[in-house]
Amino acid sequence: MPDKRIERLDPALDRIIDTSETIHDLADGYGGDQGPAEGPVWYKEHGYLLFSDIHNNKRMKYEPGKGASLFLDGTNRANGLTRDLQGRLIACEHDSRRVTRLELDGSVTVLANSFQGRQLNRPNDVVVKSDGCIYFTDPWTSPNPPQQWDLTFSGVYRLTPDLGTLSLLVGDFVLPNGLAFSPDEQVLYINDTRRGHIRAFDMMPNGMLAKASDRVFADLRGSDPGVPDGMKVDVEGNVYCGGAGGIYVMDKTGKKLGRIVHGASATTNIAFGGDDWKTLYFTSRNHLGMTRVKISGIPVPVGRR
Repeated sequence: MPDKRIERLDPALDRIIDTSETIHDLADGYGGDQGPAEGPVWYKEHGYLLFSDIHNNKRMKYEPGKGASLFLDGTNRANGLTRDLQGRLIACEHDSRRVTRLELDGSVTVLANSFQGRQLNRPNDVVVKSDGCIYFTDPWTSPNPPQQWDLTFSGVYRLTPDLGTLSLLVGDFVLPNGLAFSPDEQVLYINDTRRGHIRAFDMMPNGMLAKASDRVFADLRGSDPGVPDGMKVDVEGNVYCGGAGGIYVMDKTGKKLGRIVHGASATTNIAFGGDDWKTLYFTSRNHLGMTRVKISGIPVPVGRR
């Protein structure tokens, strides 16, 4: 792929990634314009990455040294993936318009499919807090949907671990997409793909957002292809997010330190993996790639072997 490079925008980038670091192409041929590769999540206990092939309705597995293979055929066109505190897979399903959990026995539990009696739009991405609460985005994405959406807004939600309370955190995004917590979970970052920026909210003790703290964390628009989409944070609080021209690396203040220009189409999502959580995987419209960083990403929970 053309013009792959690590761009240094600030000397502080050198602590995070070397500009000489190789950007690797791992697999191609997913999604396309009607639904990309998405939702990468690392399974440390098994040494592989799962990711979504939305348009082809598949869940793929990438195993270092062995390549990519089919993991599951038929996912309700799932998008974002993560794991809960027990290591169970949580998925945002487009076709069924719901968030689900894959149980250890292989059965599927519906975590959320409606809000106040109205069906969700199309859940997009999801993250789990250390208290077990599940936070997910639910954009109202289509100007001409095949059926009338029950909800008339794009929402960001919090679901309690007992699945008893689904709370709307904020409903004024145009297209809420990726979301991630700071290492101390005192800040929730949510990007708005249509507006081209990341917003940041301070967390309240009850798990809700302090609305008065709402601020634009970073603007990732530019002349190159790409918009804010999937997002992750490392253990020192640096934020990684797709944007114009690649993956931006920002410090905890939102200052842009560098950009990973991977040469594929727009970045759709990213994930930390590897035994040390220093492998940065990324998906695009039809591509899976990776590079190495110096600071570990915030790990996702690990299940039993």
